[in-house]
Amino acid sequence: MDVLIKEFMDKIITRNQHEPEFLQAVQEVAESIIPFIEDHPKYKEHKILERIAEPERIITFRVPWLNDQGEVEINRGFRVQMNSAIGPYKGGLRFHPSVNQSILKFLAFEQVFKNSLTGLPMGGGKGGSDFDPKGRSNNEVMKFCQSFMTELYRHIHADIDVPAGDIGVGAREIGYLFGQYKRIQGEFTGILTGKAAEFGGSLIRPEATGYGVVYFAEEMLKTRGELLEGKTVVVSGSGNVAQYTVEKCIQVGAKVVTLSDSGGFIYDPKGIDESKLAYIKELKNVRRGRIEEYAKKFDCEYFEGEKPWRVKCDVAFPDATQNELDAKDALTLVQNGCFCVAEGANMPCTLDAVRVFDSARILYAPGKASNAGGVAVSGLEMSQNSLRISWSRDEVDSRLKQIMHQIHGACVKNGRLDKDFVDYTKGANISGFIKVADAMIAQGYV
Repeated sequence: MDVLIKEFMDKIITRNQHEPEFLQAVQEVAESIIPFIEDHPKYKEHKILERIAEPERIITFRVPWLNDQGEVEINRGFRVQMNSAIGPYKGGLRFHPSVNQSILKFLAFEQVFKNSLTGLPMGGGKGGSDFDPKGRSNNEVMKFCQSFMTELYRHIHADIDVPAGDIGVGAREIGYLFGQYKRIQGEFTGILTGKAAEFGGSLIRPEATGYGVVYFAEEMLKTRGELLEGKTVVVSGSGNVAQYTVEKCIQVGAKVVTLSDSGGFIYDPKGIDESKLAYIKELKNVRRGRIEEYAKKFDCEYFEGEKPWRVKCDVAFPDATQNELDAKDALTLVQNGCFCVAEGANMPCTLDAVRVFDSARILYAPGKASNAGGVAVSGLEMSQNSLRISWSRDEVDSRLKQIMHQIHGACVKNGRLDKDFVDYTKGANISGFIKVADAMIAQGYV
């Protein structure tokens, strides 16, 4: 089997050189799916995995705009339309200096499986730009978003491709993007998700990824007769996903002791409560400050340039960005007693880190399963837009919780290795693959 995986990856590497993030994502899936394909020859005959690993379309474009000094700035825009076998392309837009084709292809590839797992009719896509909204005025962000959408609008539609937010693209950016699309096309349609409630957004959408990853962790803990209540929790990041991970942890009675940003992490042994979380939201969402300010205000430790994985905990939520947790970090977590890791970010754990977790037989959930709550509620937003209705907060939250329960059940069904251990990576990959693969076979070689 190792030979078959290597042969497949050699072909992928040859075609996608200098794209390490994408190759990492494909490798992780190939290790689960190729053995499954060998047992199900129809998928091998139709070369489904080879086709899923090749984007249907990649769009790259120039984004010129004027800053507040009247100077022309030029950024690069992307949209990777990966797979539309089960529905319109669906996936976020990321505005960050690190954005390149490799990162967006990895995210789009992961999105194919994640969207399939939700059970909703959504294909996989991802997009963004190397534009950095940090430190920019509202006027500059608006001008950039309008220029970006002036090109992107040609390639998206409610029945073709429905982008959402991601790192660097929150409610402000979605609003500017939606306004420009409406201005150009002259129509009010559900072309973007993550919109404000005033113009077609869904309740619970901002909270969905953070809430969903906690719901998934709770499902995993139940398999071992455990609850999240009373557990000590380490969270990385301090953006949207991290904030609502903390909020839901507080609601279920867990104690969160860390948060981080690109500068370092804070350790609050007393735990982050509702009032402290309100401060974090104001700090990060309004003032756009640094997490170090939390340590000064609440008199706790701040570790500059470090990540929080050496703090003792029961449960860890990597909620920041890809490859933030390596094998050394994973070993430290396990040695310190952590027995559950659920990814809130996309691919935050390296392949070697995942192998450490699997060897220790702890509960580990890959992002394509555990952070699918965000895109799940985006799909629910699409449904509400199509029906011209709005569901209540409780109804959307109930649907989100049910979707995470269903995803967990699918992972257990296809990932159980023995009565005591579930390989959630294997379960998520196979569960997501089957639905997309069967649709691709039914639709022919397109």
